[in-house]
Amino acid sequence: MDILAFITIGINPNITGFSLPFIGPLMLSWHGFFGALGITSVLIWATRAAKKEGIDEDLIYGIAMWAIIGGLIGARAVHVIDSWSYYSAAPISILRIWVGGIGLMGGIFGATAAGSIYIWRHRLPLGKILDITAPGILIGQFVGRIGDVINGEHLSNFANLPWAFEYTHPDSPAYQLGPMHPAIAYEMLWDMIVFFVTYKLLGKLKPDGMVFFTYLALYGFGRFFIQFTRRDPVWIAGLQEAHFLSLGMLIIGLFVIASRARLKS
Repeated sequence: MDILAFITIGINPNITGFSLPFIGPLMLSWHGFFGALGITSVLIWATRAAKKEGIDEDLIYGIAMWAIIGGLIGARAVHVIDSWSYYSAAPISILRIWVGGIGLMGGIFGATAAGSIYIWRHRLPLGKILDITAPGILIGQFVGRIGDVINGEHLSNFANLPWAFEYTHPDSPAYQLGPMHPAIAYEMLWDMIVFFVTYKLLGKLKPDGMVFFTYLALYGFGRFFIQFTRRDPVWIAGLQEAHFLSLGMLIIGLFVIASRARLKS
């Protein structure tokens, strides 16, 4: 069957290049630009939501600093593990995070762990902060993924569909690979659905923290199935690393919700 139409993306994935002392030449890509914008979106959401709850804005900045560091470490770790055949031969490349290669779900786990440690050390309401931040995380994921769509960095399976993406810029990793599933666009759509659900549940699920675990469960559920459209390395039984991480999020979220959650009376 002939492909009737598909969406072509011919934007240069790189915005500009520059050089830094001790690091060398760097390239600012749309992935990096929108990734930073996504983090900023989460911070703006969290500070505004915290202010409504009477939580000091400066404390949110402290949490954000820890969460960003933990998120970068977690995101890089997941990518390195998934591409260990390459990094085992060039271990110094593990530290070159500016070259690229991060995993979103590793970032979620890392940011949550590091931010939670900061919240616990300062005796802040962990569950409440996680809850009010959850919808903002989804906005940040949506914004950050715009750069992935432009760059074509996450390769997907061939798709004979009118809404398939084809990348025509020579610097795109997906150049000349033909039309493929817009896997990242699928994920962005799912993010907005989960955003709507978590936003509507704010203040309605008890105890505090249940909205965040709802986010984990729903995002993990959707990402598990979306992952089948991507070309990432297979680990076992046809499943990729992200499948197992998604299942982990889903199982953790469902377990906590089933054992503790209740609607506010």
